[in-house]
Amino acid sequence: MEKNRCFGNQPGKEFYAAYHDEEWGIPVHDDNRLFEMLILEGAQAGLSWETILKRRESYRRAFHHFDPVKVACMTDSELNRLLNDDGIIRNRLKVYAARQNARAFLKIAQEFGSFDSYLWSFVGGKPIINHWSSFEEVPAQSQESLALSKDLKKRGMTFVGPTIIYAYMQAIGMVNDHLKSCWCYEISRNEFYTQKKID
Repeated sequence: MEKNRCFGNQPGKEFYAAYHDEEWGIPVHDDNRLFEMLILEGAQAGLSWETILKRRESYRRAFHHFDPVKVACMTDSELNRLLNDDGIIRNRLKVYAARQNARAFLKIAQEFGSFDSYLWSFVGGKPIINHWSSFEEVPAQSQESLALSKDLKKRGMTFVGPTIIYAYMQAIGMVNDHLKSCWCYEISRNEFYTQKKID
């Protein structure tokens, strides 16, 4: 019997179902994964998340498997070449934002010991677990995403508005918005799930 999911149940959307089951809402504490999702969420601005997921491997190739040190050192020539890469979203501002955000990311990681330590301090170190019955109830942003967005902008990042950051927080498990009707709802509230680290 097909599992009931928040999203990804449609035929031909197996990749989306896998993302829902194996990543969405699960706490991430690995800095490289946190950087990957930050760049992907920024690229998603104005588009669907499915559009970005389908291009994920191309993004990994284009941006050095999301190594923030390597992305921070990318030259203008490298970034300009990516504007001809049809495997990614060829938006100049988004492409150049990856380098700018990588540099800010590294400064934050140096200041706080890791980007993970900085990021999770905005939710007291543990996931915010919600109890929604439908996606109509799920907010587009929150007090926490507003605060994090404001601080990231102050530190030089772009494409980190409060709505993008709320989606980011959902993606990396800072916020757990699995619906009560979803098969992940109960298991995502146990200690193993909320402490799981995706590396």
